[in-house]
Amino acid sequence: MEFKKRRIDNVSYEAAWVFDVNNDGHLDIVCGEYWYEGPDFTQKHKICDVRQEGEYYDDFSDFGMDVNGDGYMDIITGGWWGETLRWRENPKNNGLWKVHDIAWCGNIETIRFFDIDGCGVPEIFPNTPGQPQSFFKLLTDETGKGTGKFEKFVIGKNPSGHGMGFGDINGDGRVDILLARGWLEQPEDPFQGPWVFHEEYDLGWDASVPILAHDVTGNGLMDIIAGHAHSYGLAWYEQVMGPDGARSWIKHDIDNTVAQYHDMVLVDMDGDGELELLTGKRYRAHCGNDPGDNDPAGIYYFKINGGAFEKHVIDYGPAGEASGVGIYFWVGDINGDGVLDIVAPGKEGLFLFEGVKR
Repeated sequence: MEFKKRRIDNVSYEAAWVFDVNNDGHLDIVCGEYWYEGPDFTQKHKICDVRQEGEYYDDFSDFGMDVNGDGYMDIITGGWWGETLRWRENPKNNGLWKVHDIAWCGNIETIRFFDIDGCGVPEIFPNTPGQPQSFFKLLTDETGKGTGKFEKFVIGKNPSGHGMGFGDINGDGRVDILLARGWLEQPEDPFQGPWVFHEEYDLGWDASVPILAHDVTGNGLMDIIAGHAHSYGLAWYEQVMGPDGARSWIKHDIDNTVAQYHDMVLVDMDGDGELELLTGKRYRAHCGNDPGDNDPAGIYYFKINGGAFEKHVIDYGPAGEASGVGIYFWVGDINGDGVLDIVAPGKEGLFLFEGVKR
């Protein structure tokens, strides 16, 4: 698969997302303090000031959600230093965005979103390593529109640790929460906590966000794919059921040559009907203090091949010339040509990779 690479801006925010900000029918890029107007992304608009801490900005997600039901997409965000889940209110093309606090959460590594109750609106799952796992539900009115208010549900007992994801581990049809040292089993009522925690594996102290669930071997059992977010390594963990019904996990290395596999997604990259693993390096994840922090940047996808994992390079080279994927990147069809594109933020800049039609 080929991509046309373009630097959108020389900024160092590590989160980006894509949605129609101004309701003009074109997708826009949202990244940190700015949004870039589609379809050419050359016009840049200020959102708000974002707290800076050294090389970091306290903005570890930029998810689009119509929080207040006014028909315009707002932004859900949060960060490590502010320790607060927030939403930024879309001003409808009129000035800066007002920032609203949702709740104190403790340090937020990043945030992921999943419709855990099937209501059609995703719930908000911050990864808060020092706090028990929780999620936030947007409260809606009788027409299904957002009210600007949220309810918090705590589903874990102990600190979550670094790393979080979603997947039906036990095959009961309900999506569970994957953490670095085990998984939380979703009960019949997801709003009743705490969920039962199964301490069955250990992905390390620095597991990726997300941790992915995927049946790698095709045997009907859900396996796990996880990277080391602050060291070298990417691996998959094979689920094995013993004759007594006990579950165990076997680790298989995928790639130990790249550091800071922090963000990743399963997506059909080449249109063959099978999911590939798309991921890359988060450049200077801990500002030079992690193993491999200053290694060249890169974006990769892997053909899964039943566990053989064949690596393909999308981009690789010195940071700034090449891109990684930051802490929160986006993949989808940004220009409507039927081919997947990638928006990749990071300390090395904001890049757009447009898929080339064959």
